Amino acid sequence: MNNPRSGDAMLIDWRAAATRFEAEVAKAVIGQDRAIRLVTIAIFARGHVMLEGDVGVGKTTLLRAVARALGGAYERVEGTVDLMPTDLIYHTYLAEDGRPRIEPGPVLRRAEDLSVFFFNEINRARPQVHALLLRIMAERTVSAFNREYRFPNLQVFADRNRVEREETFELPAAARDRFLMEIGLEAPRDAAARRALVFDPRFHDTDRLIESVAEGVLDHAGIGGISAAIQHAIQAAPEIEAYVVALWEALVRPAEAGIRLPDIDMDGLVQGGASPRGVAFLVRAARVRAWLEGRDWLVPEDVRAVFPEVMAHRVFLEPIYEIRRAEIVPALCRAVFETVPAP
Repeated sequence: MNNPRSGDAMLIDWRAAATRFEAEVAKAVIGQDRAIRLVTIAIFARGHVMLEGDVGVGKTTLLRAVARALGGAYERVEGTVDLMPTDLIYHTYLAEDGRPRIEPGPVLRRAEDLSVFFFNEINRARPQVHALLLRIMAERTVSAFNREYRFPNLQVFADRNRVEREETFELPAAARDRFLMEIGLEAPRDAAARRALVFDPRFHDTDRLIESVAEGVLDHAGIGGISAAIQHAIQAAPEIEAYVVALWEALVRPAEAGIRLPDIDMDGLVQGGASPRGVAFLVRAARVRAWLEGRDWLVPEDVRAVFPEVMAHRVFLEPIYEIRRAEIVPALCRAVFETVPAP
């Protein structure tokens, strides 16, 4: 048996580290294996993540555990209606001598080492704040204090308050496209996990729970390099390439694909979206999933496993159907899978 090449050995070592990472995060959030796997995929695909879910289901706990196991600097900001773009960059205050002082804000405080930036309740912040954040997400740079700051290891995680609607500012569809994934988080369905969350005192002290997670399981500074290696190592057969394109076509032109949903004009359902960039992100995430599963080639299940989280928020519906988005888009994704034959 031939010895593995150095690149292969590196991918194997990193996959073992990724498995340890998932196990550590699972110590803090039980019953969320799928969400943990999707976050892991996003990390190795170098994509930003939006978390959705009801209040109290563990979104913040999950991200704190991820930040601890990932290593590097972690910063968090709370979305509020009076938050200004400059609040991300710097803050001013009066010192004891009565003179004004300026200090770096959460984005710049540990700039080069910033690994995880968590924006809590992003839809409570104004569009001006969103605009600055989206630029940082896209370019991983920002100009301030007469210099340019770079964030080579930055991944942004945000969550959205979907219960309260007063004084909220939803991100437009084009802005949501900057997030690789939108991951839904619900209370676990498993009865044993539910009992543990309610009755086990370990889950009542979040700080101690996070402290149980090992620090720096992954080398956050090396993820960019291993991410590129994964994309080159995982191959897609022509049949898989054709399958992905067919899924894409059915998603943006469902009527032509023969898809029918009750009480919906399929010719007028999809207004746009699901751009080539979005489909490229889909393949990127699918390759990471294949790598985590121990393969160096894509199979249809790799694509299907990440399709809703990567593609659903990139579909722009006609306004008349947008109010029913939470019902229509998942049904559309299911219909796409049922319509397009897998190789």
